Formats: sequence, C-alpha cells, structure tokens
Amino acid sequence: MMDSYSIQDASTGGFAPHSGFSPLMVPHFSTYTLAGQTLAWNARNSANAGQVACAEKSNEITAIPELLRLVDIKGTIITIDAMGTQKAIAAQIVDRQADYVLALKGNQETLHQEVIAYIDQQSKNDFAAVPVRRHLTQETGHGRDEIRSYMQMPVPNQLRGLPGWKGLKSIGMATLVCVRDGKETTETRYYISSLAVSVKQFAHAIRSHWGIENSCHWSLDMTYREDESRIREPHLRANFAWLNRFTLSLLKQHPGKDSIAMKRRACGWSEEFLTEVLAAVSL
Repeated sequence: MMDSYSIQDASTGGFAPHSGFSPLMVPHFSTYTLAGQTLAWNARNSANAGQVACAEKSNEITAIPELLRLVDIKGTIITIDAMGTQKAIAAQIVDRQADYVLALKGNQETLHQEVIAYIDQQSKNDFAAVPVRRHLTQETGHGRDEIRSYMQMPVPNQLRGLPGWKGLKSIGMATLVCVRDGKETTETRYYISSLAVSVKQFAHAIRSHWGIENSCHWSLDMTYREDESRIREPHLRANFAWLNRFTLSLLKQHPGKDSIAMKRRACGWSEEFLTEVLAAVSL
C-alpha cells in the first residue's frame, strides 16, 4: 500500500491515479500549523513528514511552498485548508506531479461565491444538466451520530475567478450533520481540486483531512499540552515541536489499544515497552 499525506491550518493531502492501485490507496499529505511550525502529516501512518518554522499565521502562505519542496509529493494528493488555497501553491503541486484538494473561504472570495452559486443553481433541478457524483457515509461513536455527504462535479468553464488555477478539474462540497446530546449542527465546506471526478476518492481525501483534528491536533493539545508550553526561544521551540510529533508518530504506530497518554506513561515505567515503541518504526 502507498503512503498517504495531508496540509492543515494549526494547515491539509492529494490523490493521483496509479495503475494497479485503488484510488483510496493513493498517498494523502496534509499540512498544518501548531506551536509556530507548519508541518506535513502523513495521514495513513500518522507520521510527521517534515516541518518549517512559521513565526506568525500570516507566514503560512510562504511556509507551505517551502515545506512542499522538502517532501517528495509525487503521486500524492495534497489537502490544504483555506489559507493555503493560493494559485502559486496549486501550480507548485501540479508541477511536482501531485494533485490537490483545496478548501475555499473568504481569501478566495470571488471563486468561493461562484462555486456556491453554481452548486445552488444546479441543485434546483437536482443537477439534471451536470454529471454530479455523490457519496454518503454515516458514523456513530463517542456520543454522536455523524452523516457526511459529498458532491463532486467537473469544473464549469463559466466560473469567474477560474483563470490561473493550474490543473483545476473539479469542484465539490462536503456537508457534515452531527447530532450530539439531542442537538444537531450542520457544516458545509466547498473545494476545488485537480482530481478528475471520482467522488469516493474526493471524499476520502476530505475525511482524512478532517481526521487530523482528532489524530494529531487533539493529542498535541490535550496530551502533550503544547498550547501551555512556556518555551519562547525559537530554535528550542522548533526542536520540541519536532520531538513531540516524532514521539506521537511512534506511539500511534504501536499496535496497543491503550490511549496515547497511557502509552507515554508506560514508556517511562517499562524499558521493555519503550523498546517496543521504538522498534516499531525500524521493523
């Protein structure tokens, strides 16, 4: 199986068709920013693939291209949150023979509103004139019910704001309906992508990107307490950020069913368990 990567804002991964492989096996790579670092996260292996110092959130736009140069992204899908949705970044991804799924928000206001308006207009006749593809998933767990619906369709030539997006082939939306403690919330996001229409592949990329919130961000915030760190020296902060992500990768790859917090404690209590965690990445 091929690796999968993602670039999130914290920034989010990509899929390219490969002969002999299922679309859901294509690499997915997500970037995110936490503790002053913009990182590339391997979604399938829960591994940190690289990082670049990012002093301020506004610097993510310059940090992401540098990070993409550090990692071999050929044949992957790159997912990135809205701040990284830039024409130059999209072109860099395509030039490196990768694909992108990029979130749309206010930083690309014209294109964002055009995509919303187009999808809303086509929905009035249930997409009769558009070759739309749909995918629906339902999950129950952790005290909540989640229904995720995805739509993907070819990019229409008439969209304003379209020129300059290299390799753009499709647009889409993802809606999450979550019911918890009897309360229902709905969130809809819109995307542009260099992927041809293949809605399960599209959905898998987005779902993997959203999953970073639980698989990485939550652990770093709640278990490693990164938000409470009092380290201020830039180089020391960068080194500890790398160490946190490296050890988180090791702990996540260990097959044991204990929580990350319990595995961390066990490494301090037992040299045998520590050896198991360290050996897992070298086998």
